[in-house]
Amino acid sequence: MTLSRLTLRSLCLFAALPVSLAARAQSADSNATTDCNKLSSHTAEGDCRRLHSVTKTIYLANVTTQNDANEILVAVRNMFSPELKVYLIASQDAISISSYPEEIGRIEAFIHELDRPRKLYRLTYTVAVSENGKNIGTQHYSLVASDGNRSTMKEGDKIPVATGSFSTDNAASQTQFTYLDVGMSFDATVISMANGVSLKSKVEQSSIGSTNTIAGVTEPVVRQSVLEGSSIATLGKPLMLGSIDIPNSTRHLDIDVMVEQIK
Repeated sequence: MTLSRLTLRSLCLFAALPVSLAARAQSADSNATTDCNKLSSHTAEGDCRRLHSVTKTIYLANVTTQNDANEILVAVRNMFSPELKVYLIASQDAISISSYPEEIGRIEAFIHELDRPRKLYRLTYTVAVSENGKNIGTQHYSLVASDGNRSTMKEGDKIPVATGSFSTDNAASQTQFTYLDVGMSFDATVISMANGVSLKSKVEQSSIGSTNTIAGVTEPVVRQSVLEGSSIATLGKPLMLGSIDIPNSTRHLDIDVMVEQIK
């Protein structure tokens, strides 16, 4: 009877021994390394993450819009562990991360790879006016645009235009005005490509013509020429955007642009 009890106790000890050894090996494995991604089991990796977790804030130096920061945040979430805790602080242009040091180092390198300065381009528009085939004036306009962002430029005057009038019993008649932009206007967006740039632009030229009287109010007539479209431009080479015949005149308008990378 005693022998049987001893044998049974020995068998129980031997049965528990592999489990105990595995637990000790797992504990030793997580203590031996802080790179939790290299551990052999998901449980050990989770224990390692909790044991070595630290928090770091990484500031984005080159983002210009919140959408840029959101794209980097989504890339980090998709490329690294689902257990990673990562938050965007939009007001600070920063990403806060909670993980173990080795993974934070990899994430920081990944973020700096994405957070690069945007390329800068100089756009030079040339507006040539001819009459009866003879050039009577050429004007050049330059603006700087960053990759992927919209840039605008206006040159001219603001013309007041009456939009209505009203009066009360105790006050004289009052007239309401709005203001029209008259002159040259440019709106451009440049996107980098392998062999040049994609350019989306709008060029608008306007001027004051004759006047019309409507309901007893004299209003100016605004003449306007607009050229809008998208095209592929080769750096350093002029690109003809379009030609316009000005109505009720013998004048002709040619517009081209040259894109140069400056940074």
